[in-house]
Amino acid sequence: MDGLFGKLRQLDVYPKINEDFNSRTLSGGIITIISSIVMFLLFVSELRLYLHPVTETKLVVDTSRGERLRINFDITFPALACSIVSLDAMDISGEEHLDVKHDIIKRRIDSHGNVIEVRQDGIGAPKIEKPLQRHGGRLEQNETYCGSCYGAEVADDDCCNSCEEVREAYRKKGWGISNPDMIDQCKREGFLQRIKDEDGEGCNIYGFLDVNRVAGNFHFAPGKSFEQSNVHVHDLQAFQKESFNISHKINKLAFGDYFPGVINPLDSVQWLQQAPYGMYQYFIKVVPSIYNDINGQAIQSNQFSVTEHFRAGEVGRIQALPGVFFFYDLSPIKVTVTEQHVPFLHFLTNVCAIVGGIFTVSGIVDSFIYHGQRAIKKKMEIGKLS
Repeated sequence: MDGLFGKLRQLDVYPKINEDFNSRTLSGGIITIISSIVMFLLFVSELRLYLHPVTETKLVVDTSRGERLRINFDITFPALACSIVSLDAMDISGEEHLDVKHDIIKRRIDSHGNVIEVRQDGIGAPKIEKPLQRHGGRLEQNETYCGSCYGAEVADDDCCNSCEEVREAYRKKGWGISNPDMIDQCKREGFLQRIKDEDGEGCNIYGFLDVNRVAGNFHFAPGKSFEQSNVHVHDLQAFQKESFNISHKINKLAFGDYFPGVINPLDSVQWLQQAPYGMYQYFIKVVPSIYNDINGQAIQSNQFSVTEHFRAGEVGRIQALPGVFFFYDLSPIKVTVTEQHVPFLHFLTNVCAIVGGIFTVSGIVDSFIYHGQRAIKKKMEIGKLS
């Protein structure tokens, strides 16, 4: 047995030096303290990386079909009243959502940004209580009131009992109202007076749109939109205003749900109009994204990049519809972000590398300083140090 132990001792590549022959130096002590501090800091840094999840990003081709796209927005127009501004959305598949009111909230704000009123839809007014006429005739006893649509009726039984219903009937016909005072419902509701009373006010619009997952656009513009000779137009003459200030601030704009690390480049973006007329355009490239968190939960969302352009109109003639337009297109590439922990063996390997590396480098530095000091001291003793 003693012979076996002896052979094992011969394999020892770490020969031990007797304590009596060890030499301890001041420089060695300083190097030991410094190396210990560096070793500790690197260990803490590696431990933090191990305890906190890291994200891995991959690019794949987007093969999904038939999905919907949710657009969340919160936009403030400091110089455009809620009674004027409307929201339209359309895409290349031909689907249109004109004068969108569902899932949209409008807040009237004053010149200082204080909220005056919050309402579900900011255009229109309550229906009038007292009857005016029945399609130009007199209302008989016990007959339900049915207001005239002024030539925009599709059938004889169609009724327009408010100014908003007349404007909607005109929109479906592709007509625009040039003088609201010629419409009894609008005159009784004080349509133009309400526009004048709200002059100088602003509007904060927030909510969301649920659209097809194809290229399209949505825009905020004055007036009610309609199609005229296959051209998308708005009935701006009804407001009897020479210009519209489309200065705006985008408080929030996101395509899909929020996930950690996402950056929406249009959040808190503000633009002030300098020209009397114009259309402000945002061209957006939407990139589908999936975020898989550490618990295995997947968040379907989108990231996007954007460029901006202002299209001005000539004085006295509006070439471009005044409004804020968002044109979006989808990328065929999908980004997959996966959250995961660093493997324990990887962490252990890095810790060993830190300890061994610093220990080795410290030994080299200590040896260099020790032998350098001895060489200098020897030269000083024989008087060869110049």
